[in-house]
Amino acid sequence: MIQIFEINDLQKLREYLSKSPDLEKIRTYLFTEFLKHSRYKNAAEWNKAVRLCECLAIVGWGNHEPLEAIRGIYFNGNPDTFFINRHNEPRFLEVVWSKRKGGVAIDFERSYFHESPDAPLMKEDNVDSNGLIGEIQDQKLCSQRNWIPKNPIYLTRGIANCYESSKAVIESLEKELKPELNHRMRPELYGNAVNRIILNCSFSFYDNYHCKCNYIIADETLKLKQKDFYPALLNMFSKEEIEDNGYYLRNRFSYGPFKPDTGMTRVEIVFEKEFSKLPQQRQKQLLCEYFIHAIQQVASRLNRKIDYNFPLMITDFTSILKAWCEEKYR
Repeated sequence: MIQIFEINDLQKLREYLSKSPDLEKIRTYLFTEFLKHSRYKNAAEWNKAVRLCECLAIVGWGNHEPLEAIRGIYFNGNPDTFFINRHNEPRFLEVVWSKRKGGVAIDFERSYFHESPDAPLMKEDNVDSNGLIGEIQDQKLCSQRNWIPKNPIYLTRGIANCYESSKAVIESLEKELKPELNHRMRPELYGNAVNRIILNCSFSFYDNYHCKCNYIIADETLKLKQKDFYPALLNMFSKEEIEDNGYYLRNRFSYGPFKPDTGMTRVEIVFEKEFSKLPQQRQKQLLCEYFIHAIQQVASRLNRKIDYNFPLMITDFTSILKAWCEEKYR
């Protein structure tokens, strides 16, 4: 155990673990240690849990449910840490951290323990915190570097606002499409090079005069950059019209770089007010068209750079989208 916590390089960690004469024995030992650290109480214990997940990803989880340890960002900007399974379902302890002068500490008021098939819920797991803050440690919170096979297409939203006429479609996307993707995609068949392709959707909205955003979709042939949007918008509308309506000129699709170390890339997709005026079925059809186009473009950009079965992944994705759009999975 001392060795695996001292070896930071993933390749060297693989080599070290592969030398074990009894893989089943070390797997059992690693999982036992993981269970201890799954109820982490400070940054050091979280980082040990991450390393144990990395080790188990190398030697295999055996009969236990594979999990991935993730450090993310909570909506208030503070770090959050959690474990997920291949279906993106949370397991064990999920924590929001409080940033302090001396480092980070667990904010128990915003932390929650999720049940797992590998560990029953214990009485002390969900105790009224009364706003308690845990031990402060000046340590960087780690995130697992060798991801488990899971649905590679991750649908998110930039902000929660939208027009009322799009709420039902977005709710269906969240509660019906995303679970279908998590359970029906076949990540083991695509390869290991891609972790997640994030499709981040931003919808137009008008809550009130001081809270509004109506996207105007730029002509993609112009290939406008960020600095070009407002000057181009002034050629289309007056300053007063822009201010009164909350107009923002944007490209329909914006593609971020692919990061091999995390296996992630990001696509921003924006939707104009006119999209929300369409019948709900047409909104779903357009969502599917935009999603497929975005994934095809990502595949085109990465196909020669990484070893990944994009054609099969796109085929599965298209099939699930079609069933969602036609509501055939119900």
